[in-house]
Amino acid sequence: MNSNIREEILKALDAIRPFLQSDNGDIELVEITEDLIVKVRFKGACDICPMSQMTLRAGVEKSLLKYVPGIRRVEAVS
Repeated sequence: MNSNIREEILKALDAIRPFLQSDNGDIELVEITEDLIVKVRFKGACDICPMSQMTLRAGVEKSLLKYVPGIRRVEAVS
C-alpha cells in the first residue's frame, strides 16, 4: 500500500477528530487493507454511542471518500 494514502487518511481523520472529541470521543486508524478498506476504532464516548454507525457513514466515511480517492469503504472494528 502506498504510504501517501496512509498519510492522507490520517490527515482526514485529524480533520474529523475535533468533532468527535467535542463529544468526549475519538477515533483511531486500525488498518488499511490491500483492497483499500479502512478499518477504524471509535474510542471514548463514541465507542458506546448509539449513533456511532451514523457517525461512521455520514461523517467519517463520507469525509474519507471525499479526501482520499480510491478508498472503497470504512468499517468500524472493536
